[in-house]
Order: sequence, then structure tokens, then C-alpha cells
Amino acid sequence: MGFCHLHLHTEYSLLDGLCRLKNLIKKARGLSFDSLALTDHGGLYGMVPFYKTCMENGIKPLIGCEIYVVDNMKKREGKESPNHLVLLAENDEGLKNLYKIISLSHLEGFYFKPRTDKTLLSRYSKGLIALSGCVKGKLPELILKGDIDGAKTEAKSYMDIFGKDNFFLELQYHGLPLEKKVNFWLLNMSKELKLDIVATNDVHFIEKTDYTLHRVLMAVQTLSTVEEFPRYTTPEHYLKS
Repeated sequence: MGFCHLHLHTEYSLLDGLCRLKNLIKKARGLSFDSLALTDHGGLYGMVPFYKTCMENGIKPLIGCEIYVVDNMKKREGKESPNHLVLLAENDEGLKNLYKIISLSHLEGFYFKPRTDKTLLSRYSKGLIALSGCVKGKLPELILKGDIDGAKTEAKSYMDIFGKDNFFLELQYHGLPLEKKVNFWLLNMSKELKLDIVATNDVHFIEKTDYTLHRVLMAVQTLSTVEEFPRYTTPEHYLKS
């Protein structure tokens, strides 16, 4: 079995993803992928067209979402920076639970973004696989603050929620120096906690040459100029083989 992208944002990650579905699946087919995951931010808006287009092209669709996690989804005050967590449906039960989590994150947890918390995740965790996320995940955030023990505690809490076999430490490298520090400690944590790791590429566009256009998109999202926007994405956030 070849490499499968498990962290991917399409045009349905509004003002963030630049992958148009038809072009995305065409490229994936050209690279001979036999499976592909959908993990748009906060919703499953592109799920049906993604599923249909994948099936028409002989690619197994994996349905997921990169959700926004906060300490208390019912709290709506002040500024906050939700952490990212990737959820993938392992089976029908997991898909139904993913529907529940996303629906409630909008209906009960919405505050600038559709948010969830560990209480909700614990209630609907069955059949779901969780990945620790990009540098905006809670584990990487704690590692970058130098709180390694806090990151281990966070990992253990997700092991309790999803089960040891359904929580994976996510390694990414797009040329960002901070990713090297995160990966070093995640690898150490993997050995200490006996947690499996998974390599992902945080796909936001299809071709490497789309990077300039993606920076413009992000500048629109943040109401800034291309020069002002901090470079959290690099030319490496494309659909690699």
C-alpha cells in the first residue's frame, strides 16, 4: 500500500484551502493514489462531491475533519486561539459520531469558529481516529512553549478519549524550523508513551506553483497584505507524491 494523504484541505476550507475537487482528484489519480482523506476545517461541506468524485476515479475516500478544540466550548467571551485536531472516520459509527461532533460544534460551540472540547469528544469518540495535528495542535503548541510534560499529559488525555490504538502523533515538515523542534519531541514522546506516529503533509494547494496564489488567499482571510501575513504555509504544502 502506497502513501496516503491524511491531512488535506479543499476549497471547502474557506479562504484557506485552494484545492478544487475535480483538479485534486485528477492529480491524485495521476499520482496513482489508491486512497485520499478529506480534512477540511470545521465542517464536512465538501464530503458528498469528494466522495462521489473519488469513487468515480477508483480512489478510496477517507472522510475526516480538522476540528477546533477549546477548553470549554460553551464559553463565549474574550479572544482565544482554538487548537487543531484531525479526526478520521474509521467506520460507520465513527462517521455518525463525526456528524454529531461537527453539528454540535456549530449549534452549541460556535464562537467565531465551530468549536468543540474534550467533554464532547469523549461522548462521541467511538469509531474515530485522531491525529495530533499541525503546529497549531495542542501538543505542538505546548512543545514550542517548552512545556514537554504538559504535552505528554495532553497526549495521555487523547489516548484516554480515543484509545491508544486510535490516537497518532502527527509528524509534518514543510521547511519551517519550528517543525523540527516539534518532531524531535513527538518522536521522543512516541517511544516513551508507546504511541504510533504518522507522517502527513498539510495539503492546502495542488501544485507547488500555487503557493503564491495561496498567500494571496490567506492575506484576504486575515485582511492583511501578502507581505504582512506570517508565513505559516510554505511552497511545500502541496499534493506531493
